[in-house]
Amino acid sequence: MNAVVCSFVRRSLLGAVLVFGAASAAAAAEDGDVFADSSRIASIGGSLTEIVYALGQQEHLVARDSTSLYPQEALKLPDVGYMRQLSPEGVLSVNPSGILALQGSGPKEAVEVLKKASVPYVEVPETFDHEGILAKIRAVGKAFGVDDRAAALAMEVDAKLKAAEQLTAAVKQRKRVLFILSMQGGKILASGGDTAADGIVKLAGGVNAIEGFTGYKQLSDEAAVTAAPDVILMMDHAGPAVSDEELFANAAISQTPAGAARKVIRMDGGYLLGFGPRTADAVHDLAVALYGADLGQ
Repeated sequence: MNAVVCSFVRRSLLGAVLVFGAASAAAAAEDGDVFADSSRIASIGGSLTEIVYALGQQEHLVARDSTSLYPQEALKLPDVGYMRQLSPEGVLSVNPSGILALQGSGPKEAVEVLKKASVPYVEVPETFDHEGILAKIRAVGKAFGVDDRAAALAMEVDAKLKAAEQLTAAVKQRKRVLFILSMQGGKILASGGDTAADGIVKLAGGVNAIEGFTGYKQLSDEAAVTAAPDVILMMDHAGPAVSDEELFANAAISQTPAGAARKVIRMDGGYLLGFGPRTADAVHDLAVALYGADLGQ
């Protein structure tokens, strides 16, 4: 009888272990966006790195990507490369306990290798709007286990964004804005919809002068003239510099209202397009640059 009882107990314990193991695996799958070990995190994406610092979790970082240029302190971290041209070997060379990566990191093949590695990979979604910024803050906070701090930061950023957006609430004549990413060889590479540039222009009360496509595409001269922008928006310190003379000498740009008025706004790329904790300030600054005295400030 004792042998039978012992056998029954062993089978019961084994069953309990299997059930517990299955439950634990399910829980792990549900909590795949939380680092079990956050001691050595590689941060891929400038806005994510900014959020990590804003949440006071920077001591956990062991590496950053080349878009992580703010705050200045982040530059002391090893650089594992541009977020859209990652090398799995480069990222894993810093021996991270986890990888925090912005959606859109690549190339796809490199990300697939990283996701299959033994290092936990937390991917943070991104949308280029008000709520998208708050969602990123909450996601980073959850990954590091500091949900309360993230909730407080999200509330602060939410209030600042609302105040910045309210600046242009009464503006009746919305400016048409053409965001130019580059002009190599005189060819205009401009932003359509579903981009950070499109999102920031809308938050600042402007209208994207380009319709009909998403992402960044090269414009024909006819398309640029038809867009009829009131303002050209460009990034500072991003690739080969385009002088005002070169910009307004362009045959297509010269035929637009922006060209006639020689109206161009230049802002730091990470600040303008980051969609992180500083975006409310960027919205404010862009709105002021677009409308000035019309804001009634």
